[in-house]
Amino acid sequence: MRREPTARQLRLATELRRLREAADLNAREAAALLGVSPAQITHIESALAGVSEKRLRRLASHYACTDNEFIDALVAMATERTRGWWEEYRGSLPTSFLDLSELDHHARFRRDVAILFVPGPLQTEDYARAIFSNRVPELTNDERELRVSHRLARRVIIEGPSPIPYELLIHEAALRIKVSDRATSRAQLSRLLDLSEADHITVRVIPFDLEGFARAGSTMTYVGGPVPKLDTVVRDVPHGSAFTDSEAMLGVFRTRFHKIEEVALSSNRSRDFIHRLAKEL
Repeated sequence: MRREPTARQLRLATELRRLREAADLNAREAAALLGVSPAQITHIESALAGVSEKRLRRLASHYACTDNEFIDALVAMATERTRGWWEEYRGSLPTSFLDLSELDHHARFRRDVAILFVPGPLQTEDYARAIFSNRVPELTNDERELRVSHRLARRVIIEGPSPIPYELLIHEAALRIKVSDRATSRAQLSRLLDLSEADHITVRVIPFDLEGFARAGSTMTYVGGPVPKLDTVVRDVPHGSAFTDSEAMLGVFRTRFHKIEEVALSSNRSRDFIHRLAKEL
């Protein structure tokens, strides 16, 4: 029995429960079809226990799920035993940090809408340190440096051997807010300019003078899963990060991203905009 399931394990459990409910079966009926106890179905659907490929495919068959690509993706979630780089931080950082890293690792693409701060994977070391230096409650030096180290390691999704497509829609406020001194802000803007030159990275700015922009509070991260049904939206909440994965809400956030995308400056105009801001510092 697992003591603390990861977000990925919880997502698998949630999808299996949704399949069962879509088939209009209760846990006892599903257990009978599989030849196990109802408690085992409950443990699987709460991510307290894993499930083998054979049992997962039998469940999908009993639930009349014919989406083979989706089933294969669930099997991969259930059977993969890769220990990612983030595991070295287990026990030292909150689980939410590791869940974000694992989500990044399995992502097909990532889209960010940033209103107040530059997203983590794009931050310079000094910018990240300034962010963590102003946490409440205050962190010790060791706690802060662990978080900075982890944040820099997350750059692998855009700077590693297999970078993913990354789209950033960033508000002018996030570019202007000085989390530390002018030198830190200037270096952060310079990094954004450098990254925006990469073929797989798109940076577009939402300027203050944009008329009719009513989505200033819509900070979010949209992460593409192996199939669209397994996409995930991450939003900051007071206690950490909240993961959203219902199909209805994913549709809402896809639409929201595209609405903001429609009004943001083009990539070339955004680079010019950021360059002007950097020269002002």
